Amino acid sequence: MIPTNRFKIIFPETKPISRLELNFPEANALSDDEFFQFCQENQGLKFEKTNTGKIIVMTPTGGRTGSRNIKIYLQIATWNEQQQYGEMFDSSTGFKLPDGSTLAPDASIVSQARWNDLSDDEQEKFPPLCPEFVVELMSKSDQLGTLQAKMQNWLANGAQLAWLIDPQDEKVYIYRPQQELEVINGFDNSLSGEDVLKGLIFNLKVLR
Repeated sequence: MIPTNRFKIIFPETKPISRLELNFPEANALSDDEFFQFCQENQGLKFEKTNTGKIIVMTPTGGRTGSRNIKIYLQIATWNEQQQYGEMFDSSTGFKLPDGSTLAPDASIVSQARWNDLSDDEQEKFPPLCPEFVVELMSKSDQLGTLQAKMQNWLANGAQLAWLIDPQDEKVYIYRPQQELEVINGFDNSLSGEDVLKGLIFNLKVLR
Protein backbone atom coordinates (compact mmCIF):
# COMPACT_ATOMS: atom_id res chain seq x y z
CA MET A 1 0.00 0.00 0.00
CA ILE A 2 1.47 3.39 -1.02
CA PRO A 3 1.23 6.05 1.75
CA THR A 4 -0.78 8.84 0.14
CA ASN A 5 0.48 11.54 2.51
CA ARG A 6 3.85 11.26 0.79
CA PHE A 7 2.44 12.89 -2.30
CA LYS A 8 0.79 16.16 -1.25
CA ILE A 9 2.34 19.40 -2.56
CA ILE A 10 1.83 22.69 -0.74
CA PHE A 11 2.93 25.82 -2.63
CA PRO A 12 4.08 28.85 -0.60
CA GLU A 13 1.58 31.71 -0.52
CA THR A 14 4.22 34.45 -0.55
CA LYS A 15 5.44 34.01 -4.12
CA PRO A 16 3.59 32.75 -7.23
CA ILE A 17 5.24 29.74 -8.87
CA SER A 18 4.50 28.54 -12.40
CA ARG A 19 7.08 25.74 -12.58
CA LEU A 20 8.78 23.69 -9.88
CA GLU A 21 11.33 20.88 -10.21
CA LEU A 22 11.43 18.10 -7.62
CA ASN A 23 14.54 15.95 -7.34
CA PHE A 24 14.22 12.61 -5.55
CA PRO A 25 17.26 10.63 -4.38
CA GLU A 26 17.60 7.48 -6.44
CA ALA A 27 16.60 5.30 -3.48
CA ASN A 28 13.35 7.27 -3.12
CA ALA A 29 12.50 7.68 -6.80
CA LEU A 30 8.83 7.15 -7.58
CA SER A 31 7.80 4.03 -9.45
CA ASP A 32 5.35 4.36 -12.33
CA ASP A 33 2.44 3.43 -10.04
CA GLU A 34 3.60 5.85 -7.35
CA PHE A 35 3.96 8.65 -9.88
CA PHE A 36 0.44 8.01 -11.14
CA GLN A 37 -0.89 8.18 -7.59
CA PHE A 38 1.19 11.30 -6.96
CA CYS A 39 -0.64 12.97 -9.87
CA GLN A 40 -4.04 11.82 -8.57
CA GLU A 41 -3.33 13.31 -5.15
CA ASN A 42 -2.57 16.72 -6.70
CA GLN A 43 -5.10 17.02 -9.52
CA GLY A 44 -5.03 20.82 -9.60
CA LEU A 45 -1.51 20.66 -11.01
CA LYS A 46 0.14 19.27 -14.14
CA PHE A 47 3.11 16.93 -13.84
CA GLU A 48 5.82 15.49 -16.00
CA LYS A 49 8.68 13.14 -15.11
CA THR A 50 12.04 13.11 -16.85
CA ASN A 51 13.89 9.91 -17.67
CA THR A 52 16.19 10.65 -14.71
CA GLY A 53 13.30 10.68 -12.24
CA LYS A 54 13.01 14.45 -11.83
CA ILE A 55 9.41 15.59 -11.46
CA ILE A 56 8.30 18.82 -13.13
CA VAL A 57 5.31 20.52 -11.49
CA MET A 58 3.33 23.17 -13.39
CA THR A 59 0.47 25.28 -12.11
CA PRO A 60 -2.76 25.84 -14.10
CA THR A 61 -2.51 28.07 -17.18
CA GLY A 62 -3.75 31.64 -17.45
CA GLY A 63 -6.79 32.72 -19.41
CA ARG A 64 -5.18 33.46 -22.78
CA THR A 65 -3.15 30.26 -22.83
CA GLY A 66 -6.19 28.22 -21.84
CA SER A 67 -8.28 29.84 -24.57
CA ARG A 68 -5.62 29.17 -27.19
CA ASN A 69 -5.31 25.57 -26.04
CA ILE A 70 -9.02 25.07 -26.65
CA LYS A 71 -8.77 26.62 -30.14
CA ILE A 72 -5.90 24.30 -31.01
CA TYR A 73 -7.75 21.28 -29.72
CA LEU A 74 -11.01 22.14 -31.51
CA GLN A 75 -9.41 22.49 -34.94
CA ILE A 76 -7.65 19.15 -34.70
CA ALA A 77 -10.68 17.48 -33.12
CA THR A 78 -12.90 18.68 -35.98
CA TRP A 79 -10.52 17.15 -38.51
CA ASN A 80 -10.35 13.94 -36.47
CA GLU A 81 -14.13 13.71 -36.27
CA GLN A 82 -14.28 13.80 -40.07
CA GLN A 83 -11.37 11.47 -40.70
CA GLN A 84 -11.86 9.07 -37.75
CA TYR A 85 -8.09 8.89 -37.38
CA GLY A 86 -7.80 8.04 -33.72
CA GLU A 87 -7.93 9.24 -30.12
CA MET A 88 -7.23 12.87 -29.18
CA PHE A 89 -5.85 14.04 -25.84
CA ASP A 90 -5.76 17.36 -24.04
CA SER A 91 -3.00 18.92 -21.95
CA SER A 92 -3.82 16.91 -18.83
CA THR A 93 -2.80 13.56 -20.39
CA GLY A 94 0.64 12.17 -19.66
CA PHE A 95 2.33 9.54 -21.83
CA LYS A 96 4.88 7.05 -20.53
CA LEU A 97 7.55 7.19 -23.22
CA PRO A 98 10.11 4.56 -24.29
CA ASP A 99 13.00 6.43 -22.60
CA GLY A 100 11.26 6.19 -19.20
CA SER A 101 9.98 9.76 -19.05
CA THR A 102 6.34 10.77 -18.70
CA LEU A 103 5.48 13.89 -20.69
CA ALA A 104 2.21 15.74 -21.33
CA PRO A 105 1.80 17.77 -24.53
CA ASP A 106 -0.82 20.50 -24.85
CA ALA A 107 -2.59 18.50 -27.56
CA SER A 108 -1.88 15.14 -29.16
CA ILE A 109 -3.35 12.33 -31.19
CA VAL A 110 -2.78 8.58 -31.38
CA SER A 111 -4.02 6.36 -34.22
CA GLN A 112 -6.99 4.17 -33.35
CA ALA A 113 -5.09 0.96 -34.06
CA ARG A 114 -2.25 1.84 -31.67
CA TRP A 115 -4.72 2.95 -28.99
CA ASN A 116 -6.75 -0.24 -29.31
CA ASP A 117 -3.58 -2.31 -28.84
CA LEU A 118 -3.32 -1.03 -25.26
CA SER A 119 -4.92 -2.87 -22.35
CA ASP A 120 -7.71 -1.27 -20.31
CA ASP A 121 -5.23 -0.61 -17.50
CA GLU A 122 -2.74 1.03 -19.87
CA GLN A 123 -5.46 3.28 -21.28
CA GLU A 124 -6.64 4.20 -17.79
CA LYS A 125 -3.22 5.30 -16.51
CA PHE A 126 -0.42 6.98 -18.48
CA PRO A 127 -0.52 5.30 -21.91
CA PRO A 128 2.85 3.63 -22.62
CA LEU A 129 3.41 5.05 -26.08
CA CYS A 130 4.37 8.22 -27.89
CA PRO A 131 1.68 10.06 -29.90
CA GLU A 132 2.34 10.40 -33.61
CA PHE A 133 1.50 14.10 -33.42
CA VAL A 134 1.98 16.58 -30.56
CA VAL A 135 1.49 20.30 -30.04
CA GLU A 136 3.16 22.44 -27.39
CA LEU A 137 1.87 25.98 -26.80
CA MET A 138 4.33 28.46 -25.35
CA SER A 139 3.10 30.86 -22.64
CA LYS A 140 4.80 34.03 -21.39
CA SER A 141 6.28 32.18 -18.42
CA ASP A 142 7.83 29.41 -20.57
CA GLN A 143 11.48 29.33 -21.59
CA LEU A 144 12.00 28.70 -25.30
CA GLY A 145 15.09 26.55 -24.72
CA THR A 146 13.24 24.32 -22.26
CA LEU A 147 10.41 23.70 -24.71
CA GLN A 148 12.77 23.15 -27.63
CA ALA A 149 14.52 20.44 -25.61
CA LYS A 150 11.14 18.88 -24.88
CA MET A 151 10.32 18.85 -28.61
CA GLN A 152 13.52 16.93 -29.27
CA ASN A 153 12.41 14.44 -26.60
CA TRP A 154 9.16 13.91 -28.46
CA LEU A 155 11.04 13.16 -31.68
CA ALA A 156 13.52 10.86 -29.92
CA ASN A 157 10.62 8.85 -28.50
CA GLY A 158 8.76 8.41 -31.78
CA ALA A 159 6.67 11.49 -32.63
CA GLN A 160 6.27 11.90 -36.40
CA LEU A 161 5.25 15.56 -36.40
CA ALA A 162 5.47 18.13 -33.61
CA TRP A 163 4.56 21.81 -33.46
CA LEU A 164 5.88 24.30 -30.92
CA ILE A 165 3.67 27.38 -31.19
CA ASP A 166 4.86 30.74 -29.84
CA PRO A 167 1.91 33.18 -29.93
CA GLN A 168 3.91 36.05 -28.43
CA ASP A 169 6.32 36.27 -31.39
CA GLU A 170 3.92 34.60 -33.84
CA LYS A 171 6.30 31.76 -34.68
CA VAL A 172 5.82 28.05 -35.15
CA TYR A 173 8.70 25.59 -34.84
CA ILE A 174 7.99 22.43 -36.83
CA TYR A 175 9.81 19.24 -35.87
CA ARG A 176 10.05 16.14 -38.06
CA PRO A 177 12.20 13.01 -37.60
CA GLN A 178 15.63 13.25 -39.20
CA GLN A 179 14.89 16.63 -40.75
CA GLU A 180 16.04 20.14 -40.01
CA LEU A 181 13.86 22.36 -37.85
CA GLU A 182 11.48 24.55 -39.85
CA VAL A 183 10.39 27.93 -38.48
CA ILE A 184 7.19 29.60 -39.69
CA ASN A 185 7.02 33.36 -39.11
CA GLY A 186 3.65 35.06 -38.79
CA PHE A 187 0.18 33.76 -38.10
CA ASP A 188 -1.18 34.68 -41.53
CA ASN A 189 -0.10 31.21 -42.62
CA SER A 190 -1.80 27.86 -42.15
CA LEU A 191 -0.15 24.63 -41.05
CA SER A 192 -0.53 21.29 -42.75
CA GLY A 193 -0.88 17.91 -41.09
CA GLU A 194 1.37 16.63 -43.90
CA ASP A 195 1.59 12.85 -44.32
CA VAL A 196 0.90 12.27 -40.62
CA LEU A 197 -2.55 13.89 -40.38
CA LYS A 198 -3.49 14.00 -44.05
CA GLY A 199 -5.92 16.74 -44.97
CA LEU A 200 -5.54 18.76 -41.77
CA ILE A 201 -5.25 22.51 -42.43
CA PHE A 202 -4.68 24.41 -39.23
CA ASN A 203 -5.59 28.12 -39.14
CA LEU A 204 -3.05 30.05 -37.07
CA LYS A 205 -4.97 33.34 -37.14
CA VAL A 206 -7.32 32.18 -34.38
CA LEU A 207 -4.38 32.11 -31.96
CA ARG A 208 -3.75 35.85 -32.13
